[in-house]
Amino acid sequence: GTENDEYEVEQFRNEAFGLFDRVGDSKVAYNQVADIMRALGQNPTNKEVRKVLGNPSDEDMAGKRLEFEAFLPMLQHIVNDPNKGTFDDYVEGLRVFDKEGNGTVMGAELRIVLGTLGEKMTEAEIDALMQGQEDENGSINFEGKPSSLSLRSHPKWYPIPYRETFS
Repeated sequence: GTENDEYEVEQFRNEAFGLFDRVGDSKVAYNQVADIMRALGQNPTNKEVRKVLGNPSDEDMAGKRLEFEAFLPMLQHIVNDPNKGTFDDYVEGLRVFDKEGNGTVMGAELRIVLGTLGEKMTEAEIDALMQGQEDENGSINFEGKPSSLSLRSHPKWYPIPYRETFS
């Protein structure tokens, strides 16, 4: 690579990766990899992250550490994954539950979906996500102001590709 690329990689190593290095050994815990990728603007599912890590056990997820050099190709894989869900997939997925065809979904229905499809969310995760999203009728507008819908950035919901979940 060019000097510029090397500089960027070095900067990234120090800033992004360094933030998550709790021990000071220039490594991060396996269970931090998903958070680092999301901090870098990616939205992999937990399943995808485990896959690039080689499907480690829960013990390994909690105990094993990964060095920067091993992390980079994993990140590259996630970035270049042709099957990753896009924001349009996400909106398309919500459209399935839009009974009125007006860009809204019922909060109660969305709660059921989040708890049962894809990477199932816990009651607490759903509550945290849905807080302040429903209007007085219990609906959530997902077309008009998607930026206000923090749902779209939730790692367990956002990347479920429409075609996988609903087709």
